[in-house]
Amino acid sequence: MTTEMITLKLDDMFLKEIDSIVEKQGYHNRTEFIRNALREKVEETKLKEAMIEIAHLKGASKKKTSDEELEKVRKKVFEELDKKVR
Repeated sequence: MTTEMITLKLDDMFLKEIDSIVEKQGYHNRTEFIRNALREKVEETKLKEAMIEIAHLKGASKKKTSDEELEKVRKKVFEELDKKVR
């Protein structure tokens, strides 16, 4: 995997907050913290998109489904979501 350098401008006060978190949480440096924060935001966005997709399916089936069948479907859906998020 290759990495690309980007330039980021931040307000002094915000940067001081970041430095404080870096120190308190044991990050090695600002870059590590910012990468982690961006990864978390990307994962959160993917999860929200998946939840919206699932919400559209709610009530779409006219077939009566047992609790056992629902549990199997839930398990399968969350396995697939887990693959997408990772």
